[in-house]
Amino acid sequence: MRQRTVVVLIYSLFAFLCLPYGLAVAQTKPQSVAESPTSSFVLKNGDRVVFLGNSLFENDFQYGYLELALTTRWPDRDVTYRNLGWTGDNVFGVARGSITNPPTPYELLMEHLTKAKPTVVFLAYGGIEAQEGEAGLPAFKEGLTKLLDKIDQLGAKAILLSPIPILSADSAESLTKRNAMLERYAATIAKTATERSTPYIDIFKPIQEINRKGALTENGIHLNETGYYYLTTILEKGLGLPPRTEPVAITVSKATVEAAAPAKMLDSAANSASLKFTIHERYLPLPLPIEEFGRTIPGQIVKISGLKKGFYRLTADNSEVITASAKQWEEGVEIRQGPSFEQVHEVRQMILKKNELFFFQYRPMNTTYILGMRAHEQGRHVKGLEEQSILIKWLEGQIAVNRTPVSRVYQLTLLK
Repeated sequence: MRQRTVVVLIYSLFAFLCLPYGLAVAQTKPQSVAESPTSSFVLKNGDRVVFLGNSLFENDFQYGYLELALTTRWPDRDVTYRNLGWTGDNVFGVARGSITNPPTPYELLMEHLTKAKPTVVFLAYGGIEAQEGEAGLPAFKEGLTKLLDKIDQLGAKAILLSPIPILSADSAESLTKRNAMLERYAATIAKTATERSTPYIDIFKPIQEINRKGALTENGIHLNETGYYYLTTILEKGLGLPPRTEPVAITVSKATVEAAAPAKMLDSAANSASLKFTIHERYLPLPLPIEEFGRTIPGQIVKISGLKKGFYRLTADNSEVITASAKQWEEGVEIRQGPSFEQVHEVRQMILKKNELFFFQYRPMNTTYILGMRAHEQGRHVKGLEEQSILIKWLEGQIAVNRTPVSRVYQLTLLK
């Protein structure tokens, strides 16, 4: 085990040292990010965000969307993220049990939560408990209350999420029945949030509505990459966060070229054959799913009117982004690739690697032999688990220096 841990550390370190140089060092000094005037949700320096719940959170280990979204929203602040999601879990931590007892599953849940030292806890339960029907509601309410009491004792702020709906089933009758019960549990969560003045975000109805336009899951229950993309945008909206991008509008006339914020012209002379400008990007873009089905949330839209007929290529820092006709530029072109997307892709990969290391650190496959009742046999490997914190911390540092948008020079050129 010790040898394997060292190999993983060396391999991961080597992989990251091979990242493109521009993403291996700090690029610019982070600028302060203004908060949305309508949002009361703010992450501060030193905050520790924990995602606690069932498979809704655990499965995001594959995609990293939730952490990436919050990380890039406050690029000037050092915030720690820990995903404690556990497939099949409920408010009593039942899925966390092992043949080692004590600790009991509930004690292990409390241990995981306490050790994470959270200041903000996103709580997602109810999906498993809803299988107990109406009879399970009182116990669920009791367990949820105890869990919220614990979060209060730790001095953290809880944000409650509803369960997500079942998106497909063996029959329409089964689908309707199961979702009706999930809504009953969601209502209990919402009522508890109101009673305790705790933030609550309904993700049930938005996910159900979006799914009518395409598939968000692979099995009707667990979200796929597209599903997590949309879940992330729903959470951002539920937290009151502003849109990630503002549309860019540039007008070319006979005498001048004018741009509205967030764009700024670098050459105001009227020359529709070549335009140079910058875009003030407050946040890195949220990377698009590999497979989409007609997104309802647009990316960065660039509109350029007054161009002569023809096709124009847009580059960013001399890297090609997209080519479109003058008519298309006038209608508005969505930017979906380029250096900013490459940068956020690298940040996302760092998050995924960091979370993978943490996953096997806090719940190693041979827990009983390392941490449990047979620790007398292999308990020496605890040190190997602890050593992974070094690389986790290093990755968090790399994320910190690469999560800030970089000022880029865009150029639109008429193709001959």
